[in-house]
Amino acid sequence: MSKTCKINFMWDNEVFVWIATSEDVPGLALEDGSLDRLIFRAKLATQELLELNCGYIGNIDFEFEMSRAERLIAIG
Repeated sequence: MSKTCKINFMWDNEVFVWIATSEDVPGLALEDGSLDRLIFRAKLATQELLELNCGYIGNIDFEFEMSRAERLIAIG
């Protein structure tokens, strides 16, 4: 049996970091300048948080959703 967890990754253009949150993983709130590193950290944290907060020990299937928006400011 496995649990599916959707993790959202959003770029914060003001502080230049990716932020990871999830409604499926109570307590998940991470940030990192590297998306690849943040995905790795989110996987590890998900396993730990589900065990600590929900008592879940088992397989986890991940769904990732990323969003990034930027604005180019014209000069002149």
